[in-house]
Amino acid sequence: MPTKRTNSLSYAASGVNISAADRAKRGMAKDLKTTDRRVLNALGAFASLFDARFPGYRHPVLVLKTEEPGSKQKLALEHGHARSLCFDMINHLVNDIAVMGATPLAVQDAIICGKLESATVREIVRGIADACRAHGCVLTGGETSEQPGVLPTGTYIVTSSIVGVVEKARVIDGSRIREGDCVIGVASNGLHTNGYSLVRALLTKHPRLAKQKIGSRTFLETILLPHTCYYRAIRDLFQDRSLHGMAHITGSGIGGNLKRILPRNLDARINLSAINILPVFRVIRALSSASDREMLRTFNLGIGLAIVAKRSEVKRIITHLRRHGHRSSVIGEIVRGRKTVKFGGGLQWDA
Repeated sequence: MPTKRTNSLSYAASGVNISAADRAKRGMAKDLKTTDRRVLNALGAFASLFDARFPGYRHPVLVLKTEEPGSKQKLALEHGHARSLCFDMINHLVNDIAVMGATPLAVQDAIICGKLESATVREIVRGIADACRAHGCVLTGGETSEQPGVLPTGTYIVTSSIVGVVEKARVIDGSRIREGDCVIGVASNGLHTNGYSLVRALLTKHPRLAKQKIGSRTFLETILLPHTCYYRAIRDLFQDRSLHGMAHITGSGIGGNLKRILPRNLDARINLSAINILPVFRVIRALSSASDREMLRTFNLGIGLAIVAKRSEVKRIITHLRRHGHRSSVIGEIVRGRKTVKFGGGLQWDA
């Protein structure tokens, strides 16, 4: 006769509910359903299969990137913005590969939590899948990991990786940038996914800030706007030889990101007075007393994308971007130097 074990400890008792995870995964299967014939299997396999034939490409190059929305995800989930958080993450990923001329293909995600709450996980997966579809790519699967004792209940960490493709001869990496080119600044809609540790500290110190009005939105609504995606506007420029380089303006600001695409013998000279600073950044600066240098390194200040292009074609490119709903203007030029971004003029905080 088997001995009754009165002090046994099950996996469920330790905080991991395999049955709940299985139920959530069955729901995910519906969210991940796709008619994309490049996806060769469905959720449940050990790994995803994606057809690697690329019709129309002579020398296809895969472009890979992993991203997570930083501490913005804590704010988003606390305030019921799980879906917009998914668009933040995917839009950021797509921008990162699009500035190299790549077309997005497939995404794999990872959701790590202290306790798997089926409704929240389903909302996240559905949001990621919808964000992928909006850009013509597909969420092929990923990982959901319940880790009690590692993360508190209600806490989620979401991350994902993307695969894109570009013709080798059409890679946009800044190598075509020349002296005399112009730098076009394309408008952001706010913070995108950077600077949220500072913002959360401000919200803790100034609780009324969340409801302070900035135009027609509250401060909280403004900072939770999803990261702007530029892919649909710039993909039509991938074949344009007058476009010489693009930089996605994220952490470390205009200076840190534009520097990444400069040839070693050239500088970018940016006119700070040409930047249209968004009102949300004026509020943050006023409450934090941050220096201009810190604001430039922490935030995009209203410029989410920098395009380096041949001077004679700038007007045409700006017109093209406007047709796609993106405001843009010339904010600098390329000069001889040593791969440095130099700032002139001054930020117009009172404009």
